[in-house]
Amino acid sequence: MARVARDRPTHPLLLGVALLLLLSGVLVAAGGGRADQYPMLKATLTGPTLLGTTSSATYALTATGGPAVGFNGTQIGTLSFSSSVAGANTTNVLLTPAAGVFVNGSASLSLTTSNLTETLVLSVEVTSHYRTTNATTNLTYTVHVIRPYSLVATIVNESPYGSSPFNLSVYLDGALVGQVHVAGMLGQGTSQITYNYVSNSLPSGWHTFNVSLGQEHGLIAFANGAQHYSVSFYVTGPTPDYSFYYVAGAFAFVGAIFIWLTSVGARRRRRKR
Repeated sequence: MARVARDRPTHPLLLGVALLLLLSGVLVAAGGGRADQYPMLKATLTGPTLLGTTSSATYALTATGGPAVGFNGTQIGTLSFSSSVAGANTTNVLLTPAAGVFVNGSASLSLTTSNLTETLVLSVEVTSHYRTTNATTNLTYTVHVIRPYSLVATIVNESPYGSSPFNLSVYLDGALVGQVHVAGMLGQGTSQITYNYVSNSLPSGWHTFNVSLGQEHGLIAFANGAQHYSVSFYVTGPTPDYSFYYVAGAFAFVGAIFIWLTSVGARRRRRKR
């Protein structure tokens, strides 16, 4: 008599292993389409946060990652940026370039301020592009524009011969703060030198700029014939805070009114008796 073959039931443990393998495959397949196919896009913007009016400064941009960069650091796509500047009045404010590409992960912006004191906000959008994939990140940078402390002087070449270019060292309260470059001067010629010192932390009181002409400059002197020039300026302190006195005065006024009303009420009560 022939026997009929029957399927043996699948062992529960084997069924669980099969489901686990199937689930793992689904997760791996889902993970293959995520953004971790390329490194994270990172960008930085650095430069001075304090500028004088009618001045210029350079800001450094760096970027790496995104679809344009492989995990080994090799750039395989395009890293680009667009920039803009916002403020209370940007009529004569210039931020360039408005757009560009990174070279070896680096780029730069040039900011020129107007003659107004204000707060400017630089905005930069960085894009990493490869084939049909893009990633972007946004940067903002705040710049405060203030009035600088200025040193202005006239120098004279008293010689009939021209001079070579040279630098003048500028001191503020005895400390070296910068240099002024003087182009070559013609014989019997004059030139005006200007140095702007940008700071919002000078203490109140008198401060002095000093600048000297070295002997190597021959017959070049300041307009008054001296080899040294100095100029002083005064920094005012912060406006006094009178809020305490206003509050105290208000309380005193209210107290005086209360005392007056109390005394008037007492006199009226005495009269009624």
